[in-house]
Amino acid sequence: MMKKGSDKKEVAKKLGVTVAVNDVSFQVERGKIFVLIGLSGSGKSTVVRCLNLLQKPTSGDILFEGKSILSFDKKELLEYRRHKVSMVFQSFGLMSHRNVLENVAYGLEVRGTKKAEREERAREIIQMVGLEGWEEMNISQLSGGMRQRVGIARALANDPDILLMDEPFSALDPLVRQDMQFELLSIQKKLNKTVVFITHDINEAFKLGDMVAIMKDGKIIQMDTPENMAANPVNEYVENFINSADKGQIYSVKHIMQTPSCMMRTKDGANHALKLMRDNSVSSAYVVGDKLELIGILTLDDAMKVRAGEMPMQEAIVRDILTTSEDTLISDLLAVAASAKYPIAVVDEENHLKGIVSKAAVLSSLV
Repeated sequence: MMKKGSDKKEVAKKLGVTVAVNDVSFQVERGKIFVLIGLSGSGKSTVVRCLNLLQKPTSGDILFEGKSILSFDKKELLEYRRHKVSMVFQSFGLMSHRNVLENVAYGLEVRGTKKAEREERAREIIQMVGLEGWEEMNISQLSGGMRQRVGIARALANDPDILLMDEPFSALDPLVRQDMQFELLSIQKKLNKTVVFITHDINEAFKLGDMVAIMKDGKIIQMDTPENMAANPVNEYVENFINSADKGQIYSVKHIMQTPSCMMRTKDGANHALKLMRDNSVSSAYVVGDKLELIGILTLDDAMKVRAGEMPMQEAIVRDILTTSEDTLISDLLAVAASAKYPIAVVDEENHLKGIVSKAAVLSSLV
């Protein structure tokens, strides 16, 4: 009926069934976070439950590494669930009669891993999620945020290729939720898992997602990167979703950084530094090495002291300066920028200076 143009209400009325998901197609790139967002009843949780066949679709197909998981026999499906995919639920799903270590190691126990090996693996993951020292604690003694860390650790202990997360942070307090979002991104940098994340919060979706899909009435309305979706909503429904978002959660440093107008090398000397500052009407210069690696900042006052012989250049350079990366969300930079003495330097993984971000640029981007 849906293929012939009927809507969900017509199908429910005539056949007495609910169409939870309709004509949904997407591909998740390995090592990326794919976020499905929508209101209650949009179909997002049904989609994620289909990915490990907790719910079996009535039509269509689901491919993992080119093979249909719908064709798996019982043994293959069990292998897929034990080794390839893990799920984290909103309700934690922990066992109250087991301590933290035993909960985290449970999946490995079911798999048949020897006790010493599974406990060693569990301790590694517990440390990664910030629960070192809590291994012997009972679940009832943990806060909501700590329980969800245990849930994530249990899912990761199996070393799955895919991590399915069904609104895992929605029951947490806002500050704890923000902390858990940061924790997930930190873990993702280390483990590079493929994540399908479900949420109803647009800010969470844009903060976490490499790719975001907005769902309504069982369909995907728009699928794109957070930046492209924010700039090009396909209709009013998506636009209303985006208008409720915090701009600081959408745009990253690369969207507001500027090329530093005044850069120098240590060998350039104080006279050259002072000329650069005067020509560019600034009161400081960024000091870089021969390969543009950031060394620090030289202020106008200190450059004058170097020229006067009052201090050597190496002592004059301020080396303890704030740095960030191009991918840092503006919202994560706000508190730092407010107290920054100098513009924040944007560097890559090898500490090469890529640009700078001023306090004014951070604040104006949120308006």
